[in-house]
Amino acid sequence: MSTMRNRPRIYFSFRSPYSWLAYRDLVDRYPQVATEAQWRPFWEPDPRTEAMLHAAGGSFPYVDMSRAKHFYVLVDVDRLRRERGLSITWPVDREPVWEVPHLAYLVAADAGLGAQFIDRVYQARWSQGRDICAAATMAAVAGELGLPEKQVVGAADDDEMRGRGVKALLEVDRDGVFGVPFFVHGRHKFWGVDRLAAFVRSVTGEPPPSPVDGAPPLETEIRASADQGHAGGCG
Repeated sequence: MSTMRNRPRIYFSFRSPYSWLAYRDLVDRYPQVATEAQWRPFWEPDPRTEAMLHAAGGSFPYVDMSRAKHFYVLVDVDRLRRERGLSITWPVDREPVWEVPHLAYLVAADAGLGAQFIDRVYQARWSQGRDICAAATMAAVAGELGLPEKQVVGAADDDEMRGRGVKALLEVDRDGVFGVPFFVHGRHKFWGVDRLAAFVRSVTGEPPPSPVDGAPPLETEIRASADQGHAGGCG
């Protein structure tokens, strides 16, 4: 078992369908890794949190996706969930405040129920299409888990929890996270649901798959590119 300092870290977001798919893969296929890892929330801050984050010397990398990417995500996620035998009910977000579920997660984690909270909220959002930024949804989740409703529902309005949220986003900044799902193990970083298996191998120490016969050798030199990329998340 890794020490706390070196434990693998999983950055997740309740907003992202790719983060939900990675969660399902982890708990269904790699439960030991899911249990060992630190789960850290990633969310787009509202103006209040963003101002606090900047005052603390941090920044947030996410930018809104284009229309073309939005339509691609709809098709891609449908393809990926079918491969996994999962059903999905697409939620409709109307003026969401992502602090509501993500700071509530910190309340659940304090009570030792972080994993259960993640499961319930993902189920509410992606299986039932519910608004997870609504007080009624958070109250229902709190009731299911036996958590104090007032603390869960009011986490985004609590100054102390806002401060803890800023600390969580500073960790996002320090780890160089630019989208979710994002996995960190030691000095190795992995972005995207399609990198999950490589992250698991890093954690478990299993060797990578053998190269395909006749495949060219992997290029190990990192060269400069004219396309320097851009900020953004994974759905």
